Amino acid sequence: MTLEILVLALSLTLLIWLTMRGANLIVAAPFCALILAFLSGIDIATVEEHGFTFIYMKGFTSFFASWFLVFLLGSIFGKLMEDCGAAEKISHYIMSHVGPSQAPFAVVLACAVLTYGGVSAFVVAFTSYPIALSLFREANLPRRFIPGCLAFGSVTFTMTTAGSPEIQNWIPIKYLQTSPWAGWEVSLPIALFMAIAGYFWLNKMVATAVENGETFIDRDNDPHPDERDLPGLLPALLPLISIVLISFLAHEELHQNALVLALLVGCILTYLLNIKHFHTLENDLHEGAYSALIATGNTCAVVGFGALAKVTPGFDIAMDFVLSLPGSGLVSAAVAIVIIAGITGSASGGQSIALPELAPHYLNAGVDASELHRVVSISSGALDSLPHNGYVVTTVRAICGESHATAYGPIFALTLILPLIGTVLAVTLFTIF
Repeated sequence: MTLEILVLALSLTLLIWLTMRGANLIVAAPFCALILAFLSGIDIATVEEHGFTFIYMKGFTSFFASWFLVFLLGSIFGKLMEDCGAAEKISHYIMSHVGPSQAPFAVVLACAVLTYGGVSAFVVAFTSYPIALSLFREANLPRRFIPGCLAFGSVTFTMTTAGSPEIQNWIPIKYLQTSPWAGWEVSLPIALFMAIAGYFWLNKMVATAVENGETFIDRDNDPHPDERDLPGLLPALLPLISIVLISFLAHEELHQNALVLALLVGCILTYLLNIKHFHTLENDLHEGAYSALIATGNTCAVVGFGALAKVTPGFDIAMDFVLSLPGSGLVSAAVAIVIIAGITGSASGGQSIALPELAPHYLNAGVDASELHRVVSISSGALDSLPHNGYVVTTVRAICGESHATAYGPIFALTLILPLIGTVLAVTLFTIF
């Protein structure tokens, strides 16, 4: 292992360790990036384009510019759903039909429908959390599993499978000239495997925790259910339905702005349809904006680290290594995407960085474009779920108010181990058939 690779690995390990210890990421991420820059020979004094400050802040601000409005509206929407009782109404309806023991399944299913409907995984976490909280409270299940349920339903079998409108399934199209349904013959069975295996694994983890005496623990800042008159089921559901429909129908034309429009309409509908049920509307806007700032800042901090990591000598050496791996092109492509997504802490980031070089390399070597598309998509969703991943940090800390120490275990099992197994299965099935 060269010194450059060692420096990159140690910096990443330090960031992961600090994240698991509960460090403030807005401080920890630039600190680790600064160490990486210094040890990699990147100028930390200059403000020019090749300097540490420019590179880190370009990654930071580009994510903020792209996603802040989505985070803001998504956070406010979640608070509105809590305050007016819409989330509680939906949870009561679900619980009456599936039973208390199936609360995790209900949360996963709701996230899966929203994600496959075109809603960003970040937004799904914001909008589904109030419902998940109510469901887990009614079922008296330990709330530390809520982040795992949200992540499992959003960033595994729905995010990278054939036909998914999520960007992790669309980025390869630009470089491989394929379609969103590329490799569907293998993709769909793997999605079913991950969904079924993950469901049983999640249930086993929750049952074990309950057997050990864990229960739902209420907090002072939780929305507390009372005897108030809740809204009807249709007024509670219509805002959610509008978000799915608008984001799905306008995705191709408006791209990310479709989410902004969908969430804005969702917020307005929530208010208009449930206006008499609101208690603290001004506080909803305040808390929603504050949560959005924290969530966006945490994610931007990690994206900045990834932006710096990809311009280091160690990253270039890692890229050269995976491109020279012997054997099937699908195997080396999967390894490359897994490693790069892990370093950058982003599935979409890993694809965007790797595919400009990987795509022509493997296509010229005779690798089938549809098979490569599906392997790249599935493998990007594995090591991207390390503790420093922006979605993981936002969901665990900013949205659910948990710590990595208590909540990351289920996320690791369901969003890292399962996609790794899915990647191996995809390569194997494409090789056999």
